[in-house]
Amino acid sequence: MAYWLIKSEPEVYPFTQLVKDKKTAWEGVRNYAARLHLRAMKKGDLAFFYHSNTDKAVVGVAKVVGEAYQDPTTKDDWSVVDFAPVKALSVPVTLDAIRVHPKLKDMVLLKQGRLSVSPVTKPEFDAILTAGKTKL
Repeated sequence: MAYWLIKSEPEVYPFTQLVKDKKTAWEGVRNYAARLHLRAMKKGDLAFFYHSNTDKAVVGVAKVVGEAYQDPTTKDDWSVVDFAPVKALSVPVTLDAIRVHPKLKDMVLLKQGRLSVSPVTKPEFDAILTAGKTKL
């Protein structure tokens, strides 16, 4: 299993909407590195759902339920992945908390902050779950 972080602006598509929808296609990604990450995802992989811009926090966990396919919003070579909600974090883990956490100092989120889809290591995934007081 691999671990990921996907970003969404909470005013556009919050984690609570994913919970209501029960499933969504992660569309509109227009960055080559993020596209490679989407294409590397496998069914069953887990991803942190990160609210960008205003909240700047990991707020939930989602699961890959459909592997990469053509983004239906464009004819260009971009991909989407289907996600379903797993669980909201009991306590959101803010970007500021991630910055000062010793086990998270090398996260791609901190190194390439504008990347909308990024990999997360197993130790980073576990550290964020612990910081978020959440068990899966």
